Amino acid sequence: MSKDRTRIKTILSSDRAGYSATVKGWVRTFRSHRFIALNDGSTSSNLQVVVDFEQWDPGLLKRITTGAALSVTGQVVPSPGAGQAVELQAAELEILGDSDPEQYPLQPKKHSLEFLREKAYLRFRTNTFGAVFRIRHALAFAIHQFFDDRGFVYLHTPIITASDAEGAGEMFRVTTLNMQDVPKKPDGQVDYRQDFFGRPTNLTVSGQLEGELGALAFGDVYTFGPTFRAENSNTARHLAEFWMVEPEMAFYDLEDDMDLAEEMLKYLVGKLLAEHDDDLAFLENRLLQEEKQKPQQERSPMPLREKLRFCLEHPFQRVTYSEAIDILLGSPHYKKKKFQYPVEWGIDLQSEHERYLVEKHFGKPVILRDYPKDIKAFYMRQNEDEKTVAAMDVLFPGIGEIIGGSQREERYDRLLARMKALNLPVEDMYWYLDTRRFGSCPHAGYGLGFERMMQFVTGMTNIRDVIPFPRTPKNAEF
Repeated sequence: MSKDRTRIKTILSSDRAGYSATVKGWVRTFRSHRFIALNDGSTSSNLQVVVDFEQWDPGLLKRITTGAALSVTGQVVPSPGAGQAVELQAAELEILGDSDPEQYPLQPKKHSLEFLREKAYLRFRTNTFGAVFRIRHALAFAIHQFFDDRGFVYLHTPIITASDAEGAGEMFRVTTLNMQDVPKKPDGQVDYRQDFFGRPTNLTVSGQLEGELGALAFGDVYTFGPTFRAENSNTARHLAEFWMVEPEMAFYDLEDDMDLAEEMLKYLVGKLLAEHDDDLAFLENRLLQEEKQKPQQERSPMPLREKLRFCLEHPFQRVTYSEAIDILLGSPHYKKKKFQYPVEWGIDLQSEHERYLVEKHFGKPVILRDYPKDIKAFYMRQNEDEKTVAAMDVLFPGIGEIIGGSQREERYDRLLARMKALNLPVEDMYWYLDTRRFGSCPHAGYGLGFERMMQFVTGMTNIRDVIPFPRTPKNAEF
C-alpha cells in the first residue's frame, strides 16, 4: 500500500513535471470544490491537488474536509498559480479517513500555542509543530552521527536507579508497594525490603555516573536518554521528564572537554543550517511575526538563522568564573542597577548574567570555567586553589547556559573526603569509588539538555513546545 506513495516534500523539492504520482496525507483546506491543500508531514509546504468537481460525485467532494485523510493519484504538472512550481491533477481520489468539520479542533486559522498545548495530540499536524518535530528528529540523528563518527560507544544507562547523581533529592520514587497498606519496620520506617528491588529506587536524574563506568573501560562513551526531576516548577523552562546527552571521556582534561563541547555544538548547528533551511526559515518567520507584538527590549537579539550562524562562525570565548564576575561588577548594566539578581563571587550565575556576557560584553558564545567549589557537584575535580573546581558551562545568546560539564575527580582520597563533607552515602556509592581504586585516570564529561538545545535552534520560548508530550506538575496526559 505504501510502496506506491511519493512524499510531498519529494515532489515540491523538484521542478520536474509530466509524471504520475500517488500522494497520501491530510487536508489542510479545500477551496471552491476544486483546490485541495494536502500535507503529509514531510514538509511545512502543502501540495495543491486540483480536482475537476464536475467529474466527481458531490457526496465524495463533501467529505473532503479539513483533517480528512486522502489518497490521491494523478499527474504532476506545472502550476499556473503563484507559490508553487507544480501541482497534482487528481485522476483517482480515495478518502481514507473522514474528519467531521463541526468537531475537528484545528480549523484553517491561526491557533495560539496555549490552545495547541491543550490539543497536543493533534498539534503535530500544524506547520509550526511539524517544523519543530522534524528539527527534533534531525537534531537527535545528528547527535548520534557526531559521536559515532568519532568512535564513541552509545551506552544505555539505567532509567531506574538507586543513586542520586546530583545529590539534589528531587527524584520520582519507583515502587510496587501497596500505597493503601505500606509495610513498616518496628521503628515505623517503610520496609523497602518487601519492595520489588528490596531497596528505595527512583527514576534517574542523570546517566553520568554510570557513563563514567563505561568511559573507564571503552575510553569514550555517550548516553542519550530520558531523565526525570520531581521539581514542582510550573514554568516555561522546566519539565519533569526531559532528555539528556551526556558524553564521558577517559584521558580528557577540562581543556579537552571544552574543545569537544564546542566542536559538537558547531557540528549540530551547521548540520541543521545546511540540511533543514526550509523548516528553520518557517520558524524564523513565525518568531518574527510573534515578536512584532512585543516591546523591542523583549525581542530576540537577532533572527533565528542569524543567531545560529553567529554561534557557528565565532570561536567561543573562554574565561574563568572569577573573570566573569569582575566583568559583571564593572559593567554599566551593574552600575545602573539593571540586573535583577545580585552579583558577587560565589553566586550561581543567573540567565541574565550569562546573556549579558554573551550578547553585550563579548558578542560571541562563551565558555566559563573554574567555578566555586561550593556551588558545584561532588564529583568535579578540585583545583589547587582549594576554592574552585574544574567545571565549565557553555553560554549561548538568547538562552544562557546550554551545556554544563567538568573534569571529574579521579583522585580517590579527594573524592572520598568531598563525599563525606557533603554527607553523601559513601557505602552505597562503593561502586563509584572503586573506579578510583582500580585503574583510575583523568577523565571528563558534560551534559547537554536536549530540550534546551531544541529551544535554541527553533526559537520556541516555552520548553513544553519542543517535546512531543510534556510532563509537568499536574499534567501527564496520553
